[in-house]
Amino acid sequence: MFRKSAAAFGLAAALAATGAQAAFPEKPIRLIVPFGAGGITDIVARHVGQAWSQSLGGNVIVENRPGAGGVIAAQAGATAAPDGYTVFMGTVGTQVVNPLIMPKLSYDPQRAFRPIGLVSAAPYVLAARSSLGIKTYAQLVDYAKANPGKLNFGSAGNASSPHLGLELLKLRESLDILHIPFKSGGEAVNAAVGGQVDLVMDAVPVVMPHVQSGKLDALMLASSTPVQGAEQVPTTQQLGKPDLNIASWAAFYVPAGTPDAVVARLNEALKQALSSGELRSRVAAQGIQLYSGELAEHDAFLASERKRWVEIVKRANITLN
Repeated sequence: MFRKSAAAFGLAAALAATGAQAAFPEKPIRLIVPFGAGGITDIVARHVGQAWSQSLGGNVIVENRPGAGGVIAAQAGATAAPDGYTVFMGTVGTQVVNPLIMPKLSYDPQRAFRPIGLVSAAPYVLAARSSLGIKTYAQLVDYAKANPGKLNFGSAGNASSPHLGLELLKLRESLDILHIPFKSGGEAVNAAVGGQVDLVMDAVPVVMPHVQSGKLDALMLASSTPVQGAEQVPTTQQLGKPDLNIASWAAFYVPAGTPDAVVARLNEALKQALSSGELRSRVAAQGIQLYSGELAEHDAFLASERKRWVEIVKRANITLN
């Protein structure tokens, strides 16, 4: 009890010392999401944003700013007033991959932002169109090796998380599979359902309804552990492919220059929101896993992601074209 009270007193004092008001937030907080409504990133933003609103004692308003691989939203987040009232939802594209493939990128993710915390991961499901007749991961590898260049794969676009997952798989298994980029993950999945592409990879709530309807065959859950909604799909651990884990992850950021006390307030409220059993149950039903929100967790994770994808982007020669 004493520690909690002391921490609260210290935070209030720090807020006062920086000129920020202890009543923060006094107006709604804008949460900028780099993709459109209905996708897995948007789903996480709305669920977590609601719980975060409650722990902050103020409104969190989700603002979708899709386009240019997340650059539009990232630039809006990076150039916003550093007062804590604009939060950017970063992904592997905006924080790791874009700097590797865009030499004239308008922002530096390591300098333009301060992290609030790592939020979530939604493991992907690798699936094949049912008419292809490939029912297991082993069958996929055997067929692709016997028929180089014959299979194709639809993704949410060049350098998107599913595209990275495909290139990782191709490099690890020495496969030749054609990549076909779409404007969104939903379009890629619909193309697989309609038989226009052979393979697709997306989050559990996006792919599994089509598996259940018989339009797609789930080959692999790109996670070491099972997730709700895809319990029967073999995990990478079960397949002996633990390095093929790939997920749609998200973290919250504010512009560089945001006062320490405001960052601390946002971080503490986020950790409280992410620890909610109600929130965890709600998102688990959609195959989404939550992190703790601890800043040390974010820093270690980002370092590992940068190390991992620098190699893949270079070896696969991933570009925007």
